[in-house]
Amino acid sequence: MSDVTTYGIVAQSAESTVVAEYVSEVARDAGYQSEADLEGQFIELLQEQAYERLSLTVEEDLITNLRRQLEKLNAIEFSDGEWERFFTHVIAPANEGIVEKTRKIQEDYVQTLRRDDGTTKNVRLIDKDNIHNNSLQVVNQYETGAGARENRYDVTILVNGLPLVHVELKRRGVALKEAFNQIERYQRDSFWAGAGLFQWVQIFVISNGTHTKYYANTTRLKHVSTDRRGPKVGDTFEFTMWWADAKNMPIQDLVDFTKTFFAKHTLLAVLTRYCVFNSENDLMVMRPYQIVATEAILKRIEVSNNYRHDPARKPGTLGAGGYIWHTTGSGKTLTSFKTAQLATRLNYLDKVLFVVDRQDLDFKTMRDFELYQKDAVTGSTSTAKLREALENPAARIVVTTIQKLSVFIAKNPGHAVYDQHVAIVFDECHRSQFGDMHTAITRAFKNYHLFGFTGTPIFATNAGPGGGQQMRTTQQAFGDRLHTYTIVDAIRDKTVLAFKIDYVSTAREAEEEDGEGGAGAGGSGNTLVSDIDREKALLDPQRIAGVTRYIIDHFDQKTKRGTVYRVKGGHRSGFNSILATASIDAAKAYYAEFARQQHNLKVGLIYSFAVNEETPEGLLAEEDFETSGLDASSRDFLDAAIADYNTMFGASFDTGADKFGSYHKDVSRRLESRELDLLIVVNMFLTGFDAKTLNTLWVDKKLQHHGLIQAFSRTNRILNSVKTFGQIVCFRNLEKATNDAVALFGDSEASGLVVLRPYDEYYKEYLARVTELLSLFPLGIRPDDEKGFINLYGAILRLRNILTSFDEFTIDEWGLSERQLQDYQSLYLDLWAEHRKITDGDKEDINDDLVFEIELVKQVAIDLAAILALVQTYHDNNCADKEIPVAISKSIDSSPDLRKKKDLIEKFLATLAPGADVDGAWAAFIAEAKARELAAIIESERLNAEATQEFMTNALRDGSLPTTGTAVMRILPPVSRFAADNSHSQVKARVMGKLRTYFDRYSEA
Repeated sequence: MSDVTTYGIVAQSAESTVVAEYVSEVARDAGYQSEADLEGQFIELLQEQAYERLSLTVEEDLITNLRRQLEKLNAIEFSDGEWERFFTHVIAPANEGIVEKTRKIQEDYVQTLRRDDGTTKNVRLIDKDNIHNNSLQVVNQYETGAGARENRYDVTILVNGLPLVHVELKRRGVALKEAFNQIERYQRDSFWAGAGLFQWVQIFVISNGTHTKYYANTTRLKHVSTDRRGPKVGDTFEFTMWWADAKNMPIQDLVDFTKTFFAKHTLLAVLTRYCVFNSENDLMVMRPYQIVATEAILKRIEVSNNYRHDPARKPGTLGAGGYIWHTTGSGKTLTSFKTAQLATRLNYLDKVLFVVDRQDLDFKTMRDFELYQKDAVTGSTSTAKLREALENPAARIVVTTIQKLSVFIAKNPGHAVYDQHVAIVFDECHRSQFGDMHTAITRAFKNYHLFGFTGTPIFATNAGPGGGQQMRTTQQAFGDRLHTYTIVDAIRDKTVLAFKIDYVSTAREAEEEDGEGGAGAGGSGNTLVSDIDREKALLDPQRIAGVTRYIIDHFDQKTKRGTVYRVKGGHRSGFNSILATASIDAAKAYYAEFARQQHNLKVGLIYSFAVNEETPEGLLAEEDFETSGLDASSRDFLDAAIADYNTMFGASFDTGADKFGSYHKDVSRRLESRELDLLIVVNMFLTGFDAKTLNTLWVDKKLQHHGLIQAFSRTNRILNSVKTFGQIVCFRNLEKATNDAVALFGDSEASGLVVLRPYDEYYKEYLARVTELLSLFPLGIRPDDEKGFINLYGAILRLRNILTSFDEFTIDEWGLSERQLQDYQSLYLDLWAEHRKITDGDKEDINDDLVFEIELVKQVAIDLAAILALVQTYHDNNCADKEIPVAISKSIDSSPDLRKKKDLIEKFLATLAPGADVDGAWAAFIAEAKARELAAIIESERLNAEATQEFMTNALRDGSLPTTGTAVMRILPPVSRFAADNSHSQVKARVMGKLRTYFDRYSEA
């Protein structure tokens, strides 16, 4: 029995969802702990926290308990007829899945019951007003045999009888990702089975005892997948989250996690207050630092309101507000939205004003807020619209720019809104809010709370000149820092990615370095002149041509164009990038040079007038949508570039006041969907822009402090297991500036965490692993230690993924021949296939502690087009080269995608006529095979032929196969969903299994 001692909570508010500081006092048992022991210990801890333990393992008992708990919550008693109607139409409708049930918990949690006497009554599924009215129960080893496989689930938390939280456990020492993979299998094979009650799960928790994480139910459905056919095992593990205390210290051990995350107040608060179900049907569960920040702001408002006679804390003073330092990319917009949403529930607060500093961010924030909750906010496309929103009592959250708000104040002295009780939230509260506009706002409003969010605060160190003596730092402008989550915290938690920085020498590098350090804050006039002279020298046409050629030559390598994934309904290969230039003249020179050189990249250009293109304190000067300030040459050049863009994408934009803003929005959209390969900018898109598909920033400008971190952070959003870092390619010597910025906004020891190690370290590790592979696992011999081989080859694949982005690495340095690589990959995939098999009735975990890096295998594997090219070559040479069939066979065996088509390819080769056009013959062969096989499935399962053909056509087009919803129900033969023998579930499981096999064979064929 493990020795569980006490855990000390150092500080905790009764209302805090996240513990202020948590210290574990457990003496760890050195003995072996089985998965069953871990599960028993977990349940015991839940019982100690007043969870009711239930011994039920089948659906009938689960439904009976659900009825009893809903009756208890709502103080009613269902008749049998009422319960059958409520269960059939609300709890288990035949055509509803995860999305519909999530919407009911998050938004429509009060449902209507039609009573036997014809009256109606509201029935709550969950109580969000008084969260402790909800009952919490725990069940374990729940069994289901109605799905595609028999499964037994580890531990489930029932809230009012509904399974809203599911926990999957692995013994200590097993890879945590395996618990994630097992939930993926449950979602695919059995959560939908029977009455589909496990589709109500909102949050999943995974643990191997040592490490514990949580994530939302729709994570796997919404993530961009590197698999062409949609999400697969492991694709979304990057989006799982650590729990932590308010000081951002991760709480990883299951015992610690249970004491904190599963505390009844915390779990119920997360479920009822800190989830956002957005308009794209994506459930977002907030991270602990986001919850802490939200509650810190709400608490500051509450305290200030209660101390209205305290001159230091009353509304309208600095003490009534504060600022949040959360690093770029950590989800500040979600935090600010949830803060605004919860603040509007305070009955004494009239409005929340969300203020951004640029028009493009006004649009982006409105779009994001609308995504989180439709019609939740009111925008302000003009000062007149802003006035209309401020005068409308129903407009509780108003988004505007600081410029529009300043104009409104100047035009409307003494307006009634100034006396209303408001919270004013500034997004990215850097120096743009420190000047006259900030002063005008705080002088006009009388009864306000002022809050700011920033990823890069202004300290005395990076304040620079200007801003007034009383407002040079973020604290002077906004008050106390209420919470901190730095770039070091985010990279440690894998909330964002680290950076890989390449410094590429240019002909003018020495010239640049001579004055690099002299142009900082307080630089002399002579230094400024030398900066200008240096910038002119750096525009030398030969240098611009050389940098452009480098970008073209290394574009595929840096952006990983060999990787294919799905994004926004289409397939994309690799990532995209931004080129940051020092001036409008530089941006023009680069665009013209790209037009001169040969390449197949889609290149865009955008800039607008800014008084200063660079600022001495490291801030990026703001460019708005005003192009009238451009000189004639620059505006004409931009119009010509936009005309190229129009031709490329069939658009009709220009630099006119009515179309330039739309051009900016379209460029933003095409960057996000990876339709644009490279965007050349001066300052635009270097702050406030998020695109997960963007992985590379080419830098030919001076950056420091705030501007450097902001610009670099465009690249480090999490996407998938292939995108493991943000790629920065510097054509300036920014090494010292980078180290200084990391020290300022992280800590002085953080550079090793924020920036990847040098190439030599990764390459030495890679060669050591390859040497170990060749020594321990020679080809031709089946490994005795299969686990050892799988783990070692997976490590080699991960290292290879990093190495391929370094310029120093070449294909000759693999340490393995092409044939050896194929053979090892085939063995790896053989073992993957074997470990994925489940025999009938087997309820045990499969590949218990193995994690296969299939996403990374696909980067190495050959594709179908290459196979057909080999076939064409073979036939063009009259089938004389006998090595080609061998190469074809090995290529197929080493590809996870082509293995599923192996029999099709072999049949095609056997029937291919001499001299035939291979591509045309393959298209005809596949069309006939697809039609024949689908007709056979329709006939054998008595499916609706027209509906099934439409269903599979859409699935192959969209790249994913739905498993629930009306489209699935339409294709199935008529069987009662509530038949006693579960025949509906068995038929559905069998049919979906056949269609899945068909889908895998013909995807991308």
